[in-house]
Order: sequence, then C-alpha cells, then structure tokens
Amino acid sequence: MPHQGSYINGKWITGSGKVQRNVNPADLSEVVAEFPTAQIAEALAAIAAAEAAWPMWKAVPAPERGRILARAVAIARTRIDEIATLLTREEGKILAEAKGEVIKGINCLDFCGGQGYRLGGKVLPSEAVDTAAYTIRQPIGVAGIITPWNFPWSNPCWKIAPALVAGCSVVFKPASATPLTASCLIEILEEAGLPAGVLNMVVGSGAEIGDTIVNHPATKVLSFTGSNPVGSRLYENGAKKLAKVTCEMGGKNALIVMDDADLERAVQGVIGGGFGSSGQRCTATSRVLVHTDVKARFLELLVAATTALKLGNGLDPTTQMGPVVDQDQLNTDLSYIEIAKNEGLKLIAGGSLATSAGNGYFLEPTIFDGVNPSHRLFQEEVFGPVLAVSEFSTYEEAIELANGVAFGLSSSIYTKGLVTAQRFTQDTHSGMAHVNEPSIGGEAQLPFGGVGITGVGDREMGEDGVNFYTQIKTIFINYSLSGERSMFR
Repeated sequence: MPHQGSYINGKWITGSGKVQRNVNPADLSEVVAEFPTAQIAEALAAIAAAEAAWPMWKAVPAPERGRILARAVAIARTRIDEIATLLTREEGKILAEAKGEVIKGINCLDFCGGQGYRLGGKVLPSEAVDTAAYTIRQPIGVAGIITPWNFPWSNPCWKIAPALVAGCSVVFKPASATPLTASCLIEILEEAGLPAGVLNMVVGSGAEIGDTIVNHPATKVLSFTGSNPVGSRLYENGAKKLAKVTCEMGGKNALIVMDDADLERAVQGVIGGGFGSSGQRCTATSRVLVHTDVKARFLELLVAATTALKLGNGLDPTTQMGPVVDQDQLNTDLSYIEIAKNEGLKLIAGGSLATSAGNGYFLEPTIFDGVNPSHRLFQEEVFGPVLAVSEFSTYEEAIELANGVAFGLSSSIYTKGLVTAQRFTQDTHSGMAHVNEPSIGGEAQLPFGGVGITGVGDREMGEDGVNFYTQIKTIFINYSLSGERSMFR
C-alpha cells in the first residue's frame, strides 16, 4: 500500500483536516484509503518548499533532470501491475484499462526524460552587423498542478513530467477521490532521486487547497484538468496575477457513421469510446451521428453489443465495464437519464441501475435515440455511460451537427471514403480528429487539447507540453567590439 496523506519537502505528513474515507466504487464494503486531509497551512508549506527548491532545481542541467525521469520510468515499469490494481480499486475502471493508463503515463515520463536533451531555442540571423542572435527556454518557476480523478496516474504524469524536465518545481493537488494512485508517482520519483522540495503533493479540498495554490503569488504557472465552472474560475484568477495557465475542461465528442462505413467496426468504436472507463473520459464518445441509410442496421448492432456488455468489479478479467466513480457521479448520470426521458427522447438501451453487477455504483450502459441540438443530452457533458444518437442525410449535415456544440476536444468518423475522411479532418471543430477509430486516445509525443470551451492555454503532452512550463529569452551577442548596434543599410 502506498503512502496516505501529503508529501511536503521530501517528507510524508499527516494532514490536520477532517478524515477522508474512500471506498472501492465496485465494492462499497472495501475501504481503499482513510486519512486526514491537508488544510491551508499544509498547502502554504508545500508552496514555500517548492519556492525554496526552485533555484537549485533550475540550475540542474536539463539532461540530468531528464535522467531522473528516465530512472523513474525504469522503476515504474516494475510496478505496472501493482499500480493498475490499485487504480482499479480506487477509481473503478477495469484492469485492462488501468494497465493501459499506467503504460501511457510511463510513456509520458519516458518522452519527457528525452526532452532534457532537446530543451532548446533557435538560432536566427540578426539584422545587426557582427551580431549573433538566438533564443533559449528557461523555466518559469513554481508550477501549480491540479488533476482529476478519472485518470489519476497518467494525467499527473503528463503534467508533472514536463514541468520537472523544464526546470520548474511543483505543488501538486490530486483529486481527493484518488490520492493513492497519485502517491505512487511521488514514491517513484523520490526513489529515482528527485531532490526534496522539488515536487510536493497536498491532498485536500479544491475550495481550500486548490484555491490556495491558484491564488498564491509564488505559483507562476498553473495546469488544471476538470470541470468548466472550476476551470473558468481558475483561469480568471490566474489571469489576475498574470500567471501562465492551461485548462482542459471536457468535451461532448461526436462520432460520425457514414453510409459507406464498416458498421461492425463502427460499433466497436462506439462501445470502446462511449462505454470504456464507464464513459468517464473527456474524450469519450457521447454523441453518435448516423447516416439515415444505415441507421436501422447500425442501431441493431449497437444495442446488441451494448446489452451484451458484462458489468462488474474491474479486477475480474471477464468484466467489460466497471462502475462510475462515486454516488455524486451516479446521481448526475441518473439525472441526465431523467432529463432525456422528460424531453421525449427514445430510450433504446439501459437506463437503470445495474444492481446485479455488485455492491457498487453500477449503471447500465444507456442509449437514447432521436436526439437533436435542442436537447440537453446533445449539448451538455454527462461524463458517464450515456450515449445520444442523432440522424443525418448528408456529409454537410453531419459536420453541422458535429460542430453544433460549445465543446471541441475530439471527434471521429467512420468511412471508407478517402475524400470524406480528409474533408472531415479539415472541417471538424475539434483539437483532435480520428478516422475509423474511437474519439478517445492520446500519445505522449503528440499535443493533447481542444478548442471552444473545452480548453484554454497551451496544449498538453508532446513538445508543446514541455514548452508550456518555459519562457523564451532572446539573446544578442555583439562581437564587433564597437560597443553599439550597427544596423546594415
């Protein structure tokens, strides 16, 4: 069992707040974690530790910072099964998905470790005579990082690793629902040789700990993943103190099924994208747009595949979908099901609690048909296993429907037409576009993020994710010995 509590200045501490009790969402009789949460005093101590450690850390050569991440990769690979099992017990997703998340997080650590050798600028010609001009990237300072419960390992990895290799020190607040998985990352980086104070974790409420991190003058760069209301307020507060901020805040992602699509393959994509992780992904497929000519056959296949899914504890290798994370999320999902019914939408699968799946927060995978842009189920993020099906007759109509929401994270199309696929990648209003695969997924070396109300600020992951934690300095070296700039005319 990893440590419980917070980690400040190289030491695990017991918080001074109320005791938090987290249960396994698939088995409510199992207490996974129980510990006193941190309060504002601990958050301030963590920020002070990060602020004190930063001058030392930024002076460490970037390749050496990368080597610490490389050692963390090696350690994490020996703990994949352990971390995945803990993640499943703490968050609820099935073990195969948990292992996939752990490997993705390790890939992010691996990529960022290599970036220690590539953290550079550009050499550009100067207009001045006998002058060299170039840019370098330097770390901004203390980074405040706030992560969600649905990806408690990979999301911290893809935020913390680039901050560390860039030379920032970190104050990290994981989601209160999943602190144990996050603490595994702290343990691994500590074992890899990360100096005390460079990375600090504070477990507590968003209202206290999160706001303290965001509003403190020492946190010069902020990275957040979570809901739109919280992210919008964080962005506003960060702007007030002129911090550099990135927020990733959700999606209402569409998957288009054209009349020439491989329907069996498209159904697989919807099942994986819509019901994988119980629909609790910001990239989850939540809207399915189907061509009129194939809709009847597609829905026949989709309903059959949906009702055949086995629900249960994610540690059971035969389970195909686990529970939602807690009672609050379950209540949200059920409320949207009632909203859809009240709006007159046609329920074609699920819609009820799956009590036979076990003593947990189980909800049947649910599908509504007849959804159009005027319905809330079309426009609002549910963050659960609830799909909205809409119908279209032309490609232009499909694109209009796909783009007819305020979100813009990910999108997908199933088609055998090369021209249609290429048009879609240009026409879709989203930060990421998939062809003949689900709307989910991201890779360590590629930018992750969206447009519209999905997010603001720089992209995460890839080179962009590292650059976010740096600022550019432009340098002029005059070697003319004249003591002044001599411009060529």
